[in-house]
Order: sequence, then structure tokens, then C-alpha cells
Amino acid sequence: MPNNYFQFQQFRIEQGACAMKVSTDACLLGAAADLTGATRLLDIGTGTGLLALMAAQRHPTVEIEALEIDAAAAAQAAANAAASPWGGRIRVWALSLAEYVAGRPAPLAETAPGFSHIVCNPPFFRHSLRSPDARRTTARHEAADTLTFDALAGAAATMLAPGGLLTMLLPPLEMRAFEQVAAAVGLHPATRLVVRHRPGSRPLRHITGFRSALGATHETELSIRTAEDDALYSADFRALLAGFYLDL
Repeated sequence: MPNNYFQFQQFRIEQGACAMKVSTDACLLGAAADLTGATRLLDIGTGTGLLALMAAQRHPTVEIEALEIDAAAAAQAAANAAASPWGGRIRVWALSLAEYVAGRPAPLAETAPGFSHIVCNPPFFRHSLRSPDARRTTARHEAADTLTFDALAGAAATMLAPGGLLTMLLPPLEMRAFEQVAAAVGLHPATRLVVRHRPGSRPLRHITGFRSALGATHETELSIRTAEDDALYSADFRALLAGFYLDL
């Protein structure tokens, strides 16, 4: 794959201006997020615009707003959306979450009462060394400094419509930390997809859906590769990404 673009079945991601490129993590989140009843979706930290575009492809009517703190990445995300079949339903803002919540452009003043869905693939490199690449440092560490778990959970609790769903992807340890923060603002895990490299290997990521209702968490698992051949995608992975990847 050339580093400056990624070709999907129905859209193309140009990513030369983005520090963080298309990843398996983001593709899994975009394909696995429950969009049942989606009307208005917010993608926090959109980067290339991938999650917004996957949501637009999966749901024919959802209106999408996407936030990106890096101006160059936001411009590229907007261009990716405009070049797609769903550009009229995606609006990209070159703003931090704090700026958006503060009222520029006043999202809570819209006619809709809130977002039915919020998706986020947040930075989770908070304890790693800072990269000498300034753009990558911004994408990973400055974003982590500004898009804290407290800020993310608080904003989601404020902006979700009644019955709305926040879907996040994090490593298990980070997700447990986020769950504690989310519980303090009234958001609780409703679903959890445990992602492993192959059957029986340690969990790599949790994709968790949070709602305001407190109840049992429905947990499922997905392995990326088969147990027999590490070079082969599993049947579950291929089924999940069948509408997106070219080579499945």
C-alpha cells in the first residue's frame, strides 16, 4: 500500500497530510460500531476521515460531524469526504473537542437535541516517549493531552441524545480506566468486542459501546488472524470488513 493513500471498495483515503494513517484498529472500529437507529453521528478526532466515511457508507441517512484538531489533517479529511459518494452528509470541523463543546460552531444549538451516536478512536500513547516527528507527536501526545478521558466522557455525556451510544476503541488496560471515568458521568458499558490477533492470544483491543442505562455488558470476541495460518484473516474478520477491504 502506498503510504499516501488507501483504496477501499467505495472510497479512497488520501493521507499524505495526516500524521496518523489508516490502521486496522480504525477499520475495525468503523465496521464494528453499532449504528442501529443512527440519525446524527459525531466522530471525535477524525484524522483522515475514515470513521466518518465508513459510517456514511454503512448507514444511508445518518448526518455526520467530524472533529480534527490538526488543521492539515482536517482539510484532508474534508477533501476525502467531498470526493466520496456521501460528501453532502459529512461536515468536518478543524476544532478541538473543547472548542466544539464551547460553542464554535455551537453544536447544541442545532435543531437536533444531540447525537444519536458518537465514535472515537482516541490516542492512548500517554505513557510512551514523545516522537521526534512533530506532526506525529501532535497526533499522539498533544491530542492525548487535550482529549483526556475526563474531557471525552464529559462531552459525550453532554452531547449524546437520550438513548445515544458512545463507541470507543482502546487497549484493555486503557479501556478499564476509561470505564471508571465514564461511570462517573453516567455512561456504562453496554457492549464489548474483545479483539485478539489470533484465537487464544491475549486481547489487543476492546471496542466498547457506552449508554446511560446501567445493565449487563454483552461481550463478544473477534480474532484478526486464523489459528492455523498467521498470514490469513479469520472468517469473522473477513465478514466484518467485506464491504470495505479490496482484498477480502
